[in-house]
Amino acid sequence: MSSCLLGAPVRYNGGHSRDRFLTDLLAPHVDWVPVCPEMEIGLGTPRPTLRLHTGGRIITKDGAADHTEAMTALAETRIPDLTDLDGYVLKSRSPSCGLTSLPRYASGLPGERTDGQPVDRRGRGVFADLVTRALPDLPTEEDGRLHDPVLRENFIERVFAHARLRTLFSADWRPSDLVAFHSRHKQQLLAHDPSIYRVLGRIVAEAGTRPRDVLETDYRRYFNEAFAIRPKRGRHVNALQHILGILSEHLNDSRRHDILNAIETYRQGRAPLSIPITLLRHHAEGEDLDYLAQQTYLDPYPADLVLRHHL
Repeated sequence: MSSCLLGAPVRYNGGHSRDRFLTDLLAPHVDWVPVCPEMEIGLGTPRPTLRLHTGGRIITKDGAADHTEAMTALAETRIPDLTDLDGYVLKSRSPSCGLTSLPRYASGLPGERTDGQPVDRRGRGVFADLVTRALPDLPTEEDGRLHDPVLRENFIERVFAHARLRTLFSADWRPSDLVAFHSRHKQQLLAHDPSIYRVLGRIVAEAGTRPRDVLETDYRRYFNEAFAIRPKRGRHVNALQHILGILSEHLNDSRRHDILNAIETYRQGRAPLSIPITLLRHHAEGEDLDYLAQQTYLDPYPADLVLRHHL
């Protein structure tokens, strides 16, 4: 995470941008690795304001210093240390760390404006761009976008899914371990993308016959691709109904009706996703249906983050 989001006074003006969701709610469940690229290339704080230019360079506002090479060298040094991460939260609006919509200033190319105003707002921070290009499967987000409850939930879901996958493949896994992992993630994958779930199923079916490294590479690729797709309400409803279909024969009419009503209320946008999820998990556990109770879709991340209360 960008160090300033943890409360470190490393911003250009000597301040910080502490984010209380990250430092208070999420912190007990993760190990943060603080990174401030501008401090790490020796700029200190406070420091001159930096600007991102259309040529991809990062230059002080007064034009006196160009830090592009230093930032690039730092990224090349740091990226190998980041390969074991499960997620990265970057500081928004930073010319080194911002992910989206950064103002870009003229680089002196023909036709560019010369009045000192941004040419456009399509930039990405120099360090962030290098990291995301080198680690395309790493769940990455910036703090400003995490104020949106849908984007926040999706990012945290991806982080914990990435961690489970890393744990699987960092051990001396067997084909049966991959089959069990895939089975636990069935409903969660279906909620993200049914077509990719089917591709993953074909990969798992080849466990034991294909080389392990090839199998792992293919499974990682499509698993991460699926989780990068944000589930829409309709796919959540399909997953909920599928779980109810398996659970249904163990329920009486009254309990079945309660769950159906909760799913329909969610479909109409009149109740959060947490309500039907809680009912399904409660009945799956109550009926000792381990296959359902162990589905990661019902418990994708620590419950005390209460992220699905806002979906």
